[in-house]
Amino acid sequence: RAHNKLAITATQMMESMITSPIPTRAEVSDVANAVLDGTDAVMLSAETAVGDYPVETIEAMARICLKAEREAEDHAIDRRGKHQKFTRIDQSIAMSALFAASHLKVKAIVALTQSGSTALWMSRMSAGVPIFALTPVQETLTKVTLFSGVHPLAFHSTAKEQSQELHNAEQALLDKGLVENGDMIVMTVGEAVGKAGHTNTMKIVRVGDRHII
Repeated sequence: RAHNKLAITATQMMESMITSPIPTRAEVSDVANAVLDGTDAVMLSAETAVGDYPVETIEAMARICLKAEREAEDHAIDRRGKHQKFTRIDQSIAMSALFAASHLKVKAIVALTQSGSTALWMSRMSAGVPIFALTPVQETLTKVTLFSGVHPLAFHSTAKEQSQELHNAEQALLDKGLVENGDMIVMTVGEAVGKAGHTNTMKIVRVGDRHII
C-alpha cells in the first residue's frame, strides 16, 4: 500500500473446504485478518478448482470478508492519512475526499476517472463507504475491479463542462439504484473533462440538489 501496489492474498486460505462444507476456525481467522490488514483481494485455488464444495467455499469467504470490512476501524483514515506525503494534485484530492467522507458520513464517494489512479489512491485507506469509479475506459474498468472497496461503473458522457459531467454521473448512479435523492456524496473530477491525470476538484453534493454543500 505504501507504494500504491495491489495486494492479493492467496494459497490454501480455505484448504479444508476442498472436502468439508465449512471452514476451520483458523481459516476464518486468516481470511478476516487479511482483510483487516488491508489486502485488496483474496483468492481461492484448489478449493474451487477441484474441491467438493466450490459454491459453499465462495459464499463462506464472501461472508467473512464482508463481516471483517464492517468491523474495520472507523478512524483508519485519521490514523494512517495524517502521515501521508502527497506529491500530486490528484492524489491530494483523493485523500481529501476520503477525509470528507469519513467525517461527514456520506453515502458514497464517486470518482470520475480515466486511468483509475484516483480510485487506486482512495482504496489505500478505508472510508467506510463504497467508492464508485466511473470511467469510459474498458481497461480501467477491468483494473479497478481489484481495488479494495472500489466498484467500477462504465460511464460514457458527452459533456464538455465539469458541472454537466457531474450531473450526468449523479444521474447514472440514480438510474442504477446506487444512490437516492437526498443522499450526500463526495465527487472528484478533473477540470479538463475526459483527460487522465487532471483530477483537481472535489465537490460535496446532495443527490437531486444542484446546490454545492
